[in-house]
Amino acid sequence: MFKKNLIKTALSLGLLTMGLAVQAANVSFSDSYVGSGGNSSSCSGSTYKITGKEPSTAGKNPVFIYTVGTLENDSNGQGLALIDMMAAKGYVAAMVGYSSGLFGSSSYISNKARCIYDATSTKSAIAKICARSKADCSKGIVTAGFSQGSVIATVAANFDSRVRAAYALGLQDNYASFQNTASLPANRKLPKNRLRVANGIGDNFNGGSAATARESAADVTGYTCSGNNCLQPDGSGWMLVEHSDVTDGSADHCYMRASGDLCLGSQKNNDAKWLTGPAPWAAPANLNWLDGFVSH
Repeated sequence: MFKKNLIKTALSLGLLTMGLAVQAANVSFSDSYVGSGGNSSSCSGSTYKITGKEPSTAGKNPVFIYTVGTLENDSNGQGLALIDMMAAKGYVAAMVGYSSGLFGSSSYISNKARCIYDATSTKSAIAKICARSKADCSKGIVTAGFSQGSVIATVAANFDSRVRAAYALGLQDNYASFQNTASLPANRKLPKNRLRVANGIGDNFNGGSAATARESAADVTGYTCSGNNCLQPDGSGWMLVEHSDVTDGSADHCYMRASGDLCLGSQKNNDAKWLTGPAPWAAPANLNWLDGFVSH
């Protein structure tokens, strides 16, 4: 009798575990919003895609939004990986498209961010995402982005006060011929202790040297350090990814990508160390840091 009950209990636990595993799986969703068209100050241009993942479990969740870099699209491997990881953490997570083909001026990029994050507009991307049945934006919104998308992620709080922190990959004060003043401390509402930046030490957009990388990181964060790790005790600040850190040995602008998948490449292959590694510059550590700013 005891043996039979033991087997029955084990089976019940097994079924319960299976049920939880199925219930906890991420569910995909998609939507769209109208963004800025061309170098415009209005949000009445083209329609852009929202690609999302959310938990299948019942309940309300905070929100995570990722924006891709220049000329990147909504099949971007870095974005897809991050929204999947954040959905698994209990977020309504989305990668939001925009007019990424042109970098443009700081005011132009800020307008792209406004079309995504305008909390006063029912047509913005954030309005569409926050309206989802599993989203509760009062629990907090956290953002991330790469290159041009990192500028958008950093200034998101200018347009929605519910944005609590940002993780920026490849955030510079100077992108070749384009000066980025939008995300500098004086021009953004997000406090510097809510921003975490990870840049490649050989990023060609800021001069390609450790010295220029440090200078650029200090400009956009407001923290100055002599070394390559300027993370503060609260986790904000910046860090430089070194060549020896990444699998292909090249910590360039697109250090988070696997060998052979460089900037403007297929955009689908992630560097294994960035995706799953324990280092502070890797995705898990940065997402864990973001998670500390919301309620679940």
